[in-house]
Amino acid sequence: METSAINKVTPAKHDAFQAISDPTRRSMLKLLAMREMSIAEIVEYYPISRTAVNKHLHILADSGLVRSRKVGRETRYMLIPEPLIKIQNWLSFFEQFWENKLYALKRFLEEDND
Repeated sequence: METSAINKVTPAKHDAFQAISDPTRRSMLKLLAMREMSIAEIVEYYPISRTAVNKHLHILADSGLVRSRKVGRETRYMLIPEPLIKIQNWLSFFEQFWENKLYALKRFLEEDND
């Protein structure tokens, strides 16, 4: 039975963790959270070449964090936040350690005041 190319799920070349490891890409995600933007608009926010911006956008797209679409001759990018849930779930496990440290600090400061 033949499956059409539309129904095939291709594995991501980069995972969301790899994609957000770079500060420029994290910044781009914040930028695209505001609205859909063209590459030309995105380039205006960074002191790097259009080629470098394009490479960052491809990594974000390969990880599923952004989606592109053609509008006339222009390629526009938008944030796809669902892969960030995986990151949030991973981080939430570690919140217990942060909360314990904050509670211990609070207790120490309260004892110090007495």
